[in-house]
Amino acid sequence: MSAPKTVGVLGGGRMGAGIAHAFLLAGSQVTVIERDTASADAAAERVGDGIRRSAERDAALDIAEVAARFSAGTDVATFGGADLVIEAVPEDRGLKENALTRVDAVLGDSAVLASNTSSISIDDLAAGRRDPSRFLGLHFFNPVPASALVEIVRGSATEAAVVDAARSWVDALGKTPILVQDSPGFASSRLGVLLGLEAIRMLEEGVASASDIDAAMTLGYRHPVGPLRTTDLVGLDVRLGIAEELARELGERFQPPALLRRMVADGHLGRKSGRGFYDWNEEN
Repeated sequence: MSAPKTVGVLGGGRMGAGIAHAFLLAGSQVTVIERDTASADAAAERVGDGIRRSAERDAALDIAEVAARFSAGTDVATFGGADLVIEAVPEDRGLKENALTRVDAVLGDSAVLASNTSSISIDDLAAGRRDPSRFLGLHFFNPVPASALVEIVRGSATEAAVVDAARSWVDALGKTPILVQDSPGFASSRLGVLLGLEAIRMLEEGVASASDIDAAMTLGYRHPVGPLRTTDLVGLDVRLGIAEELARELGERFQPPALLRRMVADGHLGRKSGRGFYDWNEEN
């Protein structure tokens, strides 16, 4: 059980930086590629901050050694020798298809290409790939370093050997893999988003406050985090995009509530903007 030797991550936002962090701690050589130098520098800072926090919890972690295995830049050609490349750009179908095509053009024949999509069909994304048999979904959860789960999404063309390799890589990260066949929303997003949307509707209808709705699930059902707080952590804009994708594929029950659309339009995106269903400025 070992992590891939060289890993590329396309997209260095909160999720991409977290994925890079996880593979660095597992011993991989990791490169993050962003759209411009400023974004690459910001990604490097996120990864560096995460590694420093890990070192505070683990005195045996050699920050200099980990840093020597990390780089950030803007040229996707850097991925040419990677064993695994994970696309981690925002949850927009066109953006992901374009990103995957750019990466696919430079990958070696033995490389595995993965998408961190939380809702878009792996078969749809595989349609434009040079070798769909070496393409799959690796759905990480936010925050990646603390999350125990990775959802492996197998497309209809994904080779069994690639799935087996993905399982071993997830094990090497110290996380638990679950295998899901390609289906809209897979397992986690389909269940999580449905619960979150109903919680938003309940808030919209005045059934209870955000904190009381969340308490119903944390205290009544032992969920570690309530659905509205989870939505704040994920990002209201991210959850809206997933809901719209699922509504197209699965129908009316995934239609986003008007409250969610209004909050996103007003820039209330959750923790990353400082305000969502909770005021995060008071907690940060």
